[in-house]
Amino acid sequence: MLNQVMDFAGEVLPGSCAVPPYSEAAFLAELGERLRTSRTRCELSRRELARRSGISERYIAQIEAGKGNVSIVLLLRLAAAIHGSQPQVA
Repeated sequence: MLNQVMDFAGEVLPGSCAVPPYSEAAFLAELGERLRTSRTRCELSRRELARRSGISERYIAQIEAGKGNVSIVLLLRLAAAIHGSQPQVA
């Protein structure tokens, strides 16, 4: 599962070559676009991603719109849901 998360992080997390100063708003907008691209590539609706990840459909929409400041834990849940595995709950 860690490899899947690492692959997803490479797909979704923007700014791997970013050098400060960077725009947080631009970062969140690119993160949202990459999440939407990954979701649609896997042919998942927001509703299905919400069901699989346990994250509300509305919050997923906010993330995709660049408005949600998502935590690492939620990114892990999204990655697991997109890649078809179940996240491990601590």
